[in-house]
Order: sequence, then C-alpha cells, then structure tokens
Amino acid sequence: MQYSYWDIQLLLKKAAFFIFSNFLLRSTINPSRELDTPSMRPLLPHEDIDFICNETAALWPELRGKRIFLTGGTGFFGCWLIESFLAANQRFHLNAQLVVLTRSPEGFLEKCPHLAGQSALRLERGDVRSFAFPDGEFSFVIHAATEANARLNAENPMEMLSTILDGTRRTLEFAAEHGTRKFLFTSSGAIYGRQPEKISHIPEEYAGAPDPLNPDTAYANGKRTAELMCMLYAKATAMEIKIARCFAFVGPHLPLDAHFAIGNFIRDAMQGDIIRVNGDGTPKRSYLYASDLTIWLWTMLFRAPSGVAFNVGSDEAVSIRQLASAVAEIIHPAIEIQVAQEPAPGAPLLQYVPSVDRAKQQLQLKVNIPLQEAIGRTAAWYGHQGR
Repeated sequence: MQYSYWDIQLLLKKAAFFIFSNFLLRSTINPSRELDTPSMRPLLPHEDIDFICNETAALWPELRGKRIFLTGGTGFFGCWLIESFLAANQRFHLNAQLVVLTRSPEGFLEKCPHLAGQSALRLERGDVRSFAFPDGEFSFVIHAATEANARLNAENPMEMLSTILDGTRRTLEFAAEHGTRKFLFTSSGAIYGRQPEKISHIPEEYAGAPDPLNPDTAYANGKRTAELMCMLYAKATAMEIKIARCFAFVGPHLPLDAHFAIGNFIRDAMQGDIIRVNGDGTPKRSYLYASDLTIWLWTMLFRAPSGVAFNVGSDEAVSIRQLASAVAEIIHPAIEIQVAQEPAPGAPLLQYVPSVDRAKQQLQLKVNIPLQEAIGRTAAWYGHQGR
C-alpha cells in the first residue's frame, strides 16, 4: 500500500500528540523547562502547512527538479521552511531536494523525528563558518543561520559576530561556486538601530544604524555588515540577492524559555504562573505568525527583486503590557499580571515595529493571522487545551 506524505504525517501526529500530552500530564518538576523540551515537540499544525502550500502554489514550479541549500535549519525559521518545503514537494510533485546544514543531525532528528527518512531531505553536519561544501549544483540558497540569541550576544559578542560574518561569507562562497541563482539572507530589523519615537513604523529607507562602539550591538552590526557582504557578492557574481529584515514572530517552535517576551508570557499563562512584565510595559512590538512568516520568506526567495531589502513582520503595534493582557485573556483570564515599574514621565517610547508597505505593494504579501489567533495557535501547539 502506498502512503502519501500527509498520510504518514497524520499517523505520526497522532503518536506525537499522545506522547506529548502524556508527558505534560506527568510533568511536575520544573515545568518551565519541560514544556519546551525539543524531543517532545509535536508536528506543525496541518492547517498551517496546508495554508502555506495554498498561498505559495504559484511559486513552486521554479523549484521543480532543483536543489535548495539551507543554513539554520534547526531553528525557528528552519523548522517551518523544512516542513513546508516537504509538503509542497510532495503536493506539487517537484522532485526537488533540500540539503540542510546543521551542527547536530542527531539533535535535529530528536527535535523533529517525523522528518527522519524523508528522501527529499538531506542533513549535512557542519559549522556554518567552516562547513565542507556538498557536491553538485544548488539553484537556491537560504541563509538563516544565527538566531537572535540575546544571551550569546551579551556573554560572547565575538562569537556572535564571528558566526554572522564568517558564516555569511562561507555560505556566499558556497553559493557562488555551486550555481546558485537566488540567495535569500534573513537579516534583522535590528540593523536600523533604535527606532525614533517620531516614526511609528520604520521603513526600509530609514538610514539609522546601531552604535558600532557599543559591544551590545554585535548582533545588529553583524547583520548590517552581512547585508553589505551579500551585495558585494551580488555585484561580483550573477546571483540574485534577496534581503529579508525580520522583526518579531510567534508560533510553534518559538522557544518559551528564551528572551522572547511573548514566549515567556505564553509559558507563564499555560502554567498558571504570574505573568511578569519587566520594565514599565510601554515598549511597542508587533508579531507575525509563523505561517505568514514562511509564506513571506518563500515569496521573497522566488519573487523579490535582487538587491532590495524587505521588512518582514506585522505592522500591528502592541505594547508589552497589552501583549501580556492579550495572552492572559486567551490562555488564562484569571491570571495575575505584574508590571515591574511605573512609566517614567517624559521617558522616550521604545519601539520595534516595521512598515511593511513595500512587501504589501511589491510582493502582494499580507498579514493573514491576527495576533489573538496567533497566540491561541501557539499555545495549542504547546499543549494548551483551551478554556
């Protein structure tokens, strides 16, 4: 009997949810860590992957019979890109292959065991700064290594900077030598530096920058310099370089125990703990759901013009205090919210909200999943059963 990709996925999903649910029922010690144990994460929601395939259907014929190389495949972005690729490859009969660079193939398969044995997926062991080049031609490269790790940026900024710059150079060298036509670099909204209070939504044309004399800006300045490096390769080769300046996101695979406020709030609400807001709760952010993020990244790889940066994120601004309230309302309405400080009179407003007009107008992209639904879907994936 022949089983399709989705037949296998559904069987594995039932098993994964059974294991995950029983694990949560047994967890009584240090649940904040165990909620986010990688080996217990279930499959991505079928409805999300199906929606991505539907929204990107016109893009995939360009990939037929081709190969993609992906760095950062074990991170938040990578998990969504891999699973959506596998689904599209099967649905549209692409006969394509995705080669993923990872420092630990074993760790990746522990995190996503349902992807083991997929013939269209190949894992290559290596560090992004020094990996051995796989043989053959790769028409497309997505360089998504180096997540926004605040701890690494604070404790070892030289390592952060090296990973970004040396990793980008190595990946570009690989692409230039292996027939790559389109190269997508996932940059960051951090390259703009502090967003001025008078600009509610920061556009791609904004010429601000992070302070190069501040060691805390290693991540931001690394991404900024990596963009320049990409453009130097675009000038010297025939590659089309696509730049995605990514802001803040929410969805399955977002760590609940890292520095992401929305992940911490979801974790606390699911455990019935107090939601604690550090600071005064006035900084503004925006959050794009992961299925929309994935649609945007695939669209940019195939359709974005070369040498043009696009902000990636939601333009719906929300304060951290409002975010905490929204999480509580959706997951645990009776939960207490504690805000550490009162707003200081006259203090400047801290913002991190993109203008996405360029993506909307040039690529016809949009925000499909509102924040409240995004929070609910994320919590459900992590085991929340609803009210």
